[in-house]
Amino acid sequence: MLEDTAAEPERRYFALLRGQTPAARLRKAVSLSRAVRQLALAGLRDRYPEAGDAELRVRLAVILYGRPVAERIFRDVPVDAR
Repeated sequence: MLEDTAAEPERRYFALLRGQTPAARLRKAVSLSRAVRQLALAGLRDRYPEAGDAELRVRLAVILYGRPVAERIFRDVPVDAR
């Protein structure tokens, strides 16, 4: 159960999810994942306004996948990236 949601709305929400096809649930998950990436990228742009697209991509990778993965993928990971 969700801690910040009343029982009845939560029950209806999960009933609606169960009523969707697997393809519809996958589309929703992909859409939510894109939204999270866009929000994270917008936050990075605010924090690092001088950063170019390449640096933002590296910083986003650190946020999404962790520093060890980002360091395996990218040559230069900023020291302050977290």
